[in-house]
Amino acid sequence: MPLINIVFLLLIFFMVAGRLGASDPFEVTPPETGQAEAARMDGVEILLGADGALALDAREMERAALMAELARRLGDAPGTRVRLRADEGGEARALVALMQELRALGAREVTLVTRPVSR
Repeated sequence: MPLINIVFLLLIFFMVAGRLGASDPFEVTPPETGQAEAARMDGVEILLGADGALALDAREMERAALMAELARRLGDAPGTRVRLRADEGGEARALVALMQELRALGAREVTLVTRPVSR
């Protein structure tokens, strides 16, 4: 097989593979923790920025629209897991308020995503 064919196949592979993951609409740095367990990747993911910005599954949304969409999803599949990635620079009050709203919507399991302590 000529080398040029291999090069083009690799090029196509990396073009396709590079587009598989959606990027976040804003930067979020989760808080550090000593916990070594990895978060499950199923369910929905909510991003909470340091400035209070919200995103649902990599789409930035207003709070009311996010809650309405999440209520619809939880109504369709009540056991849906919710992952919450909050920025470490945000206010704890905003995080607690959001978690209370999620519980009120019927979220049974809310996982706060963290990162391992850097040494």
